[in-house]
Amino acid sequence: GAPVLRISWVEMLLPTLTTWVWPVRKSSTQLHRFCEEFKEKCSFCVPCGLQLADKTQTAVVRHFGLQILEHVIKFRWNNMPQQEKVQLKNCAMGLLSTGTYPILEEESHIKDVLSRIIVEMIKREWPQHWPDMLKEMEALTSVGEAQTELVMLILLRLAEDVITFRTLPTQRRRDIQQTLTQNMESIFSFLLAILQLHVDEYRKLAKAHCRVGVATLNTLAGYIDWVALANITNDNCRLLEMLCLLLSETELQLEAAECLLIAISRKGKLEDRKPLMVLFDDVAMHYILSAAQPVWAGVVERHYTFLKRLCQVLCALGSQLCSLGSDVEVEVPANLSKYTEAFLAFTTHPSQFLRSSTQITWGTLFRHEILSKDPVIIQMTIKYFRATMTNLVKTGFPSSNDSPSCEYSRHDFDSDEDFNSFFNSFRAQQGEVVRNACRIVPLEAFQIAAEWLQYQISAPIDIGTTVSKTAEGLCSILSPSVVQWDAMTFFTESVVGKIFKNVEDEKLPVDQGIELLQAVLNYNTQDPLILSCVLTNVSVLFPFVTHRPHFLPQVLYKVNTHLRSKAPRTRAVKNIRRHACSSIIKMSRDYPQFILPCFDMMYNHVKKLFSSEALLNMLEKCALMEALVLISNQFKDYNKQKQFLEELMATVAARWTSDEMRRVLWDPALFLDFVGADQLAAEGTEHTTGINRSRLSFCVYTILGVVKRARWPADLEEAKAGGFVVGYTPNGAPIYRNPCSAQVLALLPNLLALIRTLNSLFLPENICRLSETFSKAYDMIEVEKNMVLGLPQPALDIYDPPVYKTHLERMQGFFCTLYDNCYHTLGKAGLSLQQDFYTIEGLAEQIVGSAFVSLDNVPDHRLRTMLHILLSHYEEEEEDESCEENQEMLEEQLVRLLTREVLDLLSKSTLLGERSDYWDAGKEEMMSTESQAVAVSPAQPTGELTELGKCFLKHEDIYMTLLTISFTSLSWKDTSNCHRSASIVCWTLLRQVVGGNLLPEAVTWFYTSVLKGLQMHGQHEICNSALTQLALLMYENLRPRYMELRDVMTQIPDINLEALDQYDQRLLEPSSAQRLGEKKRKDQFKKLIAGAVGKALAQQFKKEVHIRNLPSLFKKPKPEKRDILETSECGALAALFSPALDDI
Repeated sequence: GAPVLRISWVEMLLPTLTTWVWPVRKSSTQLHRFCEEFKEKCSFCVPCGLQLADKTQTAVVRHFGLQILEHVIKFRWNNMPQQEKVQLKNCAMGLLSTGTYPILEEESHIKDVLSRIIVEMIKREWPQHWPDMLKEMEALTSVGEAQTELVMLILLRLAEDVITFRTLPTQRRRDIQQTLTQNMESIFSFLLAILQLHVDEYRKLAKAHCRVGVATLNTLAGYIDWVALANITNDNCRLLEMLCLLLSETELQLEAAECLLIAISRKGKLEDRKPLMVLFDDVAMHYILSAAQPVWAGVVERHYTFLKRLCQVLCALGSQLCSLGSDVEVEVPANLSKYTEAFLAFTTHPSQFLRSSTQITWGTLFRHEILSKDPVIIQMTIKYFRATMTNLVKTGFPSSNDSPSCEYSRHDFDSDEDFNSFFNSFRAQQGEVVRNACRIVPLEAFQIAAEWLQYQISAPIDIGTTVSKTAEGLCSILSPSVVQWDAMTFFTESVVGKIFKNVEDEKLPVDQGIELLQAVLNYNTQDPLILSCVLTNVSVLFPFVTHRPHFLPQVLYKVNTHLRSKAPRTRAVKNIRRHACSSIIKMSRDYPQFILPCFDMMYNHVKKLFSSEALLNMLEKCALMEALVLISNQFKDYNKQKQFLEELMATVAARWTSDEMRRVLWDPALFLDFVGADQLAAEGTEHTTGINRSRLSFCVYTILGVVKRARWPADLEEAKAGGFVVGYTPNGAPIYRNPCSAQVLALLPNLLALIRTLNSLFLPENICRLSETFSKAYDMIEVEKNMVLGLPQPALDIYDPPVYKTHLERMQGFFCTLYDNCYHTLGKAGLSLQQDFYTIEGLAEQIVGSAFVSLDNVPDHRLRTMLHILLSHYEEEEEDESCEENQEMLEEQLVRLLTREVLDLLSKSTLLGERSDYWDAGKEEMMSTESQAVAVSPAQPTGELTELGKCFLKHEDIYMTLLTISFTSLSWKDTSNCHRSASIVCWTLLRQVVGGNLLPEAVTWFYTSVLKGLQMHGQHEICNSALTQLALLMYENLRPRYMELRDVMTQIPDINLEALDQYDQRLLEPSSAQRLGEKKRKDQFKKLIAGAVGKALAQQFKKEVHIRNLPSLFKKPKPEKRDILETSECGALAALFSPALDDI
């Protein structure tokens, strides 16, 4: 009966599996369900699987048969009789030896599933019940190449499951890993012997042996990462030598480079890593250098991938050199020159990706205390500068064919935008390395920069094929001259900045610097893009002017020339004008004392520019005013500076405090009418209220600029002499007054009114007032959307379109900027005005009555601005790119950012020493996989409150709100928030009130919130660790006083109540003899709350695999505790000293 049943099952399955391979798959779901039910329910799975796996069947049928066997091992092994296990094992080994086609004919998925079957048995039975496994594998390799490859796949998958993915229970994993480690010397000898044998055969043009060689190298790669370094460096580094030799074998070089990279990248004790320096010897370096030589015409993908790995090998070798080079016992390699030449070859390779891959290592070499002084590195620094001159030129766009880099870029980047984003990062890397290299040879670097600058000044302008669309004869952003000027300017900027830090004053090349500056000032061009580079070079070379003050008027005149220009306001021209303003502010900020003698000249010039309202836009006016305020700080005379500020702000103050403006700022309806948001506007017509918006924005910009820039002298004696000090605090700190206080305080009531009105605009009755044209005026602008979504750098603007925005875009920009600037002004006021601001009568009520009005209606993207101000006024870096995005994704990301900033505000205001760069470390990425998260240790709470936090502690309602927010955030859909709250915030806040009279309901809610956090984020190891620690702290500190916590624990699914009672007993009886150590206590508690830990969605419906532990191989028996005086078989204490024991 049974054989007949088995045959009928096979007969049923064969047509089903045959049907499955046809393209028409209308019934594929039913077919899949049928096959899965067969694996689950059929009692003859093993014989059916073996019959289907016969190599006379088709590949699909064989694969399903092998899958059946794998399923049986994974899910039925524990209940199988021993005889059946042995029979299945023998059949599987038979399939390995005779059940496959030759190595070049067999399908890779058949090899894969066959190796999985063996590994699943090994995970359950080795070494205890299958001690000869390794010997059997070794014997299989003598059968043929196909079997040798299968053995390699088995050993590789075993290492991956045990070491990399850790898919076994702890004890089984420990047993297998320790057995592997004990046998590692013989395993490595076996692998090297196999590799040597098949490489020798491969050199006789035997393709099958090449496949075995590849499999062996892949297997080695799975072990090299974790075995003891001694196994890698055994036998005088024979493994490394073989890998270097294989770099010259075309079919094996990529896998050999992978192994070499893993070996060289190993961490560990410096003493253990010293043998790796053998790779700097002549033989190894010869093979590495030979492999790096270009031998292919065009880009061959496999060879290009190999070059990337070889470049990584050289980078890792450089890192090891720098690590070991700090050890006085390790000499600088004699072949350092060969190594750096090989490395330089990658830095000058046509591939932009390969060039960028070398930058970090160059930076490490140039920073190294010992190596940076070596003559080889000093000489190489000059060569690096020369290479960088080429590398900084933006060429190699995937869509172009104007450079050898283009073909490589088409392999590395999906679009020009991707390449552009990459190149901006690459250029920033190079700037950092150039600055490091300038410490070694600063004067030589300056000479190279000077030559390049002079060359560009003398070179004719080449506009190339892509010209500006707005004006004939002008360059585009990709014109050859523009990319050359841009690269040269960046290089000069990186070099000159370091000259003044690394060269003594008397050795500075002042004459040459002034000569360069004069050449730049005399250079004339009408091309806006090149003019922008010229302006940057003026700013870069400006420090030389401090040594030749008579050049200052020429510099200021050159910069101001661009503000007097009446050229059409294209985007490029606007950028030039903005650049000129930035240059003036930068010079005024960095060299105010030096520019002070020219103050009157600048002030008069600004007045002339202001006399014509059309000559400057409001941002340009504000920039010039800020520059004047910065220089006025050098008056060091309170009354003189106050008088100047009053004069400077007179027009703004008069307009801002006028009756008309007051009515507008205090009434939302009048405000909307004033700015024109309630009016219809046709595109192509001038919007008559634009001038109102401009003047209103100018007032707010001006107030912000003065508040931000006006200051008292940094030197206390100068501040006292100038009348800036009005008293001292009880601890002796001086109390300063700001010369702008009087003016700003007079303007503050209307600013607060404007903030209140802006918040009120989001009320339904005011939204209804918006006209159809401006119905979306409060929506996020594109720049904000892109910033929230984290989109990359802007798309390339090849044709420089004219600056034009729709009426709606202008209105959106107006509301966004006005809202931001109001809060920036309010945020700066406290720092700037100090006691003059905080002693305003009813200040708290005024702020609550303005900034905190109608918050329920204010959208999230506006609330973020307010939170930024409250977070010490830090500014985020904005990146914008024109693209479309899904609104739902945008809103979700915005909520995530907003909640993070709420937690930022809470933690920074209450916790002492809280880090401000918490989110910058890329926490989300660290939590994306469990294996990554394990490497990150959760931050420990300091337990200290700030002065403000202590103040909150005295107000129960405020403090309980902070606690509620903190514990609620544990279950927000944001792992970063959860980790930060659990590890830093929650317990620090809660422990302050643990000794108080917390209500049982509150304690229960707090504890339940932690368990909810575990349910939401427990699948992430880093969150699990922090939440478990928090739950443990709360339970151990609060359980003795609050019986209710036990009731919460009993509601955890699958909790062991007996274990809970034992835990409580030990906790409630501190003197108990059963008191456990901290680690055991944590482990027990973790088991108690395990039922609360949520699973990832992908794991929730997955059938669990259970692997039983075998008797442990390595557990040492504990010695019995006996009373030394106890009577024993040897006859009491005297027996210990009897002559009979002398032979022991």
